[in-house]
Amino acid sequence: MKIALISMRPKIGDKKANLAKIKKYIGKEKADMYVFGEMTVTGYPLKDELRDHAEKTDGHSIKFLKKLAQEKKCYIACGMPLWDEKVKGLIHNSAVLVHPSGKVDSYDKWFLPTFGPFEEKIFFDAGEKLKICETSFGKIGLIVCYDLFFPEICKAYSLLGADIIICISASPSVTRKYFETLLPARAIENTTFMIYSNLVGTQENLVFWGGSQAYDPLSNQIVKAPYFKESMVTCKIDLEQIKLARANRPVIRDIRPEIYNDLYSISRTHNLKEK
Repeated sequence: MKIALISMRPKIGDKKANLAKIKKYIGKEKADMYVFGEMTVTGYPLKDELRDHAEKTDGHSIKFLKKLAQEKKCYIACGMPLWDEKVKGLIHNSAVLVHPSGKVDSYDKWFLPTFGPFEEKIFFDAGEKLKICETSFGKIGLIVCYDLFFPEICKAYSLLGADIIICISASPSVTRKYFETLLPARAIENTTFMIYSNLVGTQENLVFWGGSQAYDPLSNQIVKAPYFKESMVTCKIDLEQIKLARANRPVIRDIRPEIYNDLYSISRTHNLKEK
């Protein structure tokens, strides 16, 4: 399976230009899957303009990506704001995976940073569901940026059978060391492939570092894009590696499910009751 990781600088609020750039990158080199960063379709710090740019899963941008995926016979993963499917007026920071068949999977970001320069809880509603995407290559789990800091999500995906976890991101330069620490950790603790695509360049007061990268199930780095430069890098992955990785590091086999009950109690009471 050949994957292309694109570190792209989108234009804020210019979906037409951003979709054209996505198409341009996909036309540069043939791959089975193209992975773009968080909010690539709209640009990241939209704030109140989100209401003018959010779409439903059958909106114009999704239709554009579906046509592109069908023409190029590829999968496309990227980020954009989506309206909640049930409750009017709620917007999610979402990852979408468009299949070559035209099928669209989406995942709504669970953990919304609201500290420092980030104000996501002001504008977005938190997601509540995990999404396993069934592809012709294997099962894929989607997460968005700050979700990476909470290992429970990736663990849940691995237990649901995910072969690959894709993290799309809008990480500024001051957080680079954290992401480059967590990505290989999530790979080895779940023995899954970790695919990471980050925005790049300056958007308002944020400077995104790019550096999109991929790790195998034993945390070996497969490919890495340059920092602070728009780029596309590609890599080939073999999902058969997962079997060998899980024989060498049987972390999935050795999970103790009871710890999750304990974690729930501890998180609610800050105390572990003796049994």
